[in-house]
Amino acid sequence: MKLLLDECTPQRLKGDFTGHEIFTVNDVGLRGVKNGALLRAAAGNFEAVITVDRKMPLQQSVPGLDLALIVLVARPCRYPQLKLLVPKVLDALKTIKRGEVIEIGSAD
Repeated sequence: MKLLLDECTPQRLKGDFTGHEIFTVNDVGLRGVKNGALLRAAAGNFEAVITVDRKMPLQQSVPGLDLALIVLVARPCRYPQLKLLVPKVLDALKTIKRGEVIEIGSAD
């Protein structure tokens, strides 16, 4: 699956998604692009966007887009805690559908 890490997500997570093509916004020239424009640019080019921005699904209409949105929730929201969520994300990627928004946290 082709995945995009949002700018606010620790870029070190890129190496933790084995078995998937994963890119950062820096890799694809989308650094600094606002959420709506980012999702529209990613739609059709990526199967999912991974973010830690919990406001993104509230501010953007994801169901109409040709991608899924995965929101990671951890406290503190730093690499060591987010890395622990990767197995749950990998499981979710097996069933997630385009237009779907899911939130994955340590209590899930």
